[in-house]
Amino acid sequence: MNANPLLNGIRVLDLSRLLPGPFATLYLAQLGAEVIKIEEPGIGDYARQMPGLFEQVNRGKKSVVLDLRQAEDAERFKAMVATADIVVETFRPEVMPKLGCGYDTLKTINPRLVYAALTGYGHSGPYRDRPGHDMNYRGYAGELGQNGPADGAPLVGGFQVADLAGGALSCVIGILAALNGVRAGGPGCFVDVAMLDCTLALQVATLAELRDRGWPPRRGSGLLSGAMPNYHVYECADSGHLALGAFERKFFVNFCKLAGRPDLLDLPHAPGPASQPLREAVAALIRTRTRDEWERLLADEDTCASAILRMDEVLQNEQVRARELIQWADGKPAFGMPIRFNGEARPALDSSPSLGQHNENLLSR
Repeated sequence: MNANPLLNGIRVLDLSRLLPGPFATLYLAQLGAEVIKIEEPGIGDYARQMPGLFEQVNRGKKSVVLDLRQAEDAERFKAMVATADIVVETFRPEVMPKLGCGYDTLKTINPRLVYAALTGYGHSGPYRDRPGHDMNYRGYAGELGQNGPADGAPLVGGFQVADLAGGALSCVIGILAALNGVRAGGPGCFVDVAMLDCTLALQVATLAELRDRGWPPRRGSGLLSGAMPNYHVYECADSGHLALGAFERKFFVNFCKLAGRPDLLDLPHAPGPASQPLREAVAALIRTRTRDEWERLLADEDTCASAILRMDEVLQNEQVRARELIQWADGKPAFGMPIRFNGEARPALDSSPSLGQHNENLLSR
């Protein structure tokens, strides 16, 4: 049987910049699509000023320089649209129509075009024209307010929840769904993805608690955000940290037995003030060993306890290496496609393109 071609033969015109859009089209490239970055003259994608970031999310793509404010270049872009399957852009809603390249115009050139607009607030509603970044969308979605200790301010953290998990990955889902409809014989469509919307849709546990109780949990007091002593992060003897994720009682039973403290099972562990003695006892217990000592004792024993790793440690982790997630680009680490097909990792992508590297080849067709 022939291998599944995935997105081989699909052409993507990517007008996005910085992180969310390029991350979405990186996934498309890793799935086999031809991704062509459409960049402004001079500086190109602003992320080129951050080489590490640019290389991470633009590997395997091509680069064409066009100034869509110039009529001649706008016509060149429209000529490319005629042979494209997907357009991705991350401008505010009024930008592309002002350039004469909005969806209503492009669909007359290519009725089968899937046009994805990835924005902060979407193409409707009172916030549609506002600028924003990851923390803004997370704040409006209530997600940022869930992070941090109960007696402190919200913590932004080092992971762009709205940009990547909310926005980019939801955009890929929308694109693939629309593309499937086109392949089934339907017309192209406009895919409107708002990072606020898609981040809010990730708030499943918080909304569940609001539905059950009638009010949302306070920061640091949700079932999965600090209320339960058996689902918490603890400091170890060496200042490393252990993630104790023993949410179900059977896992906590195993933890207590292996740690030599079965007496802890007699203390209240339901959310609330009554569980404070258990929290303090577990914290004192975890501080008696180093992070790696706890990892060796617990990780393979059905406890849902694991070491919290630094990124340099993650790259060497045996599970990460076995799954072949880390690939090497110009001697430096990069993430491969994290989804495996038929048990195999996807091939590594080429390096990111230089600005305008493919103008001659792609604009002369």
